[in-house]
Amino acid sequence: MSFDLAVRLATRHAEHLYRQRPLLESPQGPEVTVDGQHLLAFCSNDYLGLANHPEVIRALRQGAARWGVGGGASHLVCGHSTPHHELEAALADFTGRPRALLFSTGYMANLAAVTALVGQGDTVLEDRLNHASLLDAGLLSEARFSRYLHNDAASLAGRLEKATGATLVVTDGVFSMDGDLADLPALCAEARRKNAWVMVDDAHGFGPLGAHGGGIVEHFGLGLDAVPVLVGTLGKAFGTAGAFVAGSEELVETLIQFARPYIYTTSQPPAVACATLKSLELLRHEHWRREHLARLIARFRQGAAGIGLTLLDSPTPIQPLLIGTSERTLKLSGLLRERGILVGAIRPPTVPAGSARLRITLSAAHSEAQMERLLVCLDECWSILAKEADSDA
Repeated sequence: MSFDLAVRLATRHAEHLYRQRPLLESPQGPEVTVDGQHLLAFCSNDYLGLANHPEVIRALRQGAARWGVGGGASHLVCGHSTPHHELEAALADFTGRPRALLFSTGYMANLAAVTALVGQGDTVLEDRLNHASLLDAGLLSEARFSRYLHNDAASLAGRLEKATGATLVVTDGVFSMDGDLADLPALCAEARRKNAWVMVDDAHGFGPLGAHGGGIVEHFGLGLDAVPVLVGTLGKAFGTAGAFVAGSEELVETLIQFARPYIYTTSQPPAVACATLKSLELLRHEHWRREHLARLIARFRQGAAGIGLTLLDSPTPIQPLLIGTSERTLKLSGLLRERGILVGAIRPPTVPAGSARLRITLSAAHSEAQMERLLVCLDECWSILAKEADSDA
C-alpha cells in the first residue's frame, strides 16, 4: 500500500478543511501584522495581555543573561535549574497545593499525568469535548477508555458504575472551543461516590477565572480533595510557555518517577521560567486585568445579541459564533479580514461536523474602542453573509 498524500491533501481542500499557518510578523497583542497585513486580532489566547509585557520581557532577558538560553538536559539529569525550582514553588503557592511540577508543554503535561496514573486494568472517563491532548492521553494509557456526554454528571455516573480498577475522571476546566465551564461540583460529587480521582486541565481558566486568577477550582471553591490532579498551561493567560501539574507530594513524586513525557524530555529554557515568575506576579496582583476583561466580555455579548448573533453560552474570553458549515465559516472569517479583523475559523475535526465556528477571543489588552470596532464589522459582515444565503436559497 502506497502513501497517496496528494489525494489526502486534495480532499482536505475540497471539504474546506485545509489548514494554513498565518505568518505573524509582530509580537502578540491586539494589533498585529500577519502575512504583511496590519490587523486587529481577536484570536489569541493571551487573555491577560502579558505575552508582550515589558516587565515579562525584561525578566526573560535578565534570565537569559544569568542562566543562558537552553535547558541542557532533562530535569532528572542536570537540567533542573534554580528558576525551574522557584517557579514550581510559586505555582504550588498560587494553586494552594503542596507541590507543582513544570512541563515544557500542556500536551506533555496531560500525557504525563494520565499515563503515569492509570494503565491496564484501570479506567479513564473523559468528557466528549475534552482537548485532543486529554483524549490522546486516555487512549495511550492502555486503561479502559470511555467518554461521557458533555458536561453531563448523570452520564458520568452511568460510566462510573461500569468502571474497573483505579478510575480517573478527566475534564477540561474551560472547554477551549465552546468556552463553557465544566460543572465541577456535580462531576466531583459523582467521582467521590465511586472513590474515583478527578483531573482538571484548566488551561483556559487560570487567569480569567477566580477572584485571584486561580481558575475554575477557585471559581467553585474546590480543593485538593475534590480535584487531586490540576493541570495548567503557561502559554495562555500567563503569556509565556510551558505547563504544570499541581497536587499532593505523592502525586508529584509519582510523576517524577513514572511519567515518561517528563523523564525523557529536556527542560524548558530557565529564562522562560524567570519570565513566568514575573507574569505570575502580575497575574496575581493586577486585578484590573480580570475586571477589564469581564467588562469586555459582557459588552461583547450584549452587542452580539443586539446584532442578532447567537453565541454559545460562555462566560469566558472564548466567545464562539456558531456558523455550521466550514465554507460559510471561512467566508465570514475572510470578510472580517478584508475589514482588518483577524478571527480564527474553527472547523472539523477540531470541532464536530456541522459545528464550524468563529472562535472570537478577548484579551485584557483590548480597548473598548477596539471591541466596538469588532461589533461594527461583525454586523456588516453578517448582513452580507445573510444576503448571500437568501440569494442562494
